[in-house]
Amino acid sequence: MSDATFWWLLAGAAVALELISGTFYLLMLAVGLAAGAMTAHLGADLTLQVGCAALVAGSAVLTWSRLARQRQGQVDSSANPDLNLDVGQWVQVERWGADGSALVRHRGTEWGAELEYPVAHPMPGRYRIVALRGSRLILASQPHQEN
Repeated sequence: MSDATFWWLLAGAAVALELISGTFYLLMLAVGLAAGAMTAHLGADLTLQVGCAALVAGSAVLTWSRLARQRQGQVDSSANPDLNLDVGQWVQVERWGADGSALVRHRGTEWGAELEYPVAHPMPGRYRIVALRGSRLILASQPHQEN
């Protein structure tokens, strides 16, 4: 079996494993293995093939990792009403605790709640949910004023 065939088989196996596991990093490794195959087609020795495969795969993984980290920092689903159906809903706060938290009834159960921007003496009233932090409702800092 030629070196190029061996590299292509490894690349195919990495793609198959990626399809099973769903991790994109295996696809980046497959790109590196394909680079090793191309280097073998050019007639380079095994050391250069391995070096090229490692360089391309490592660069692809690092690039993908950086891009994923940047995207992760940009996506904040806690305040997105398309992802959290509670955002934009209204709750009634009967009383606030000394620590600035409250228990509110929402969707048939009690939830812990806190203000988006804490104030010294929050008032009871009707508040709009602006985000979720874990299982805690984050409420707008001012209650809804009835006209």
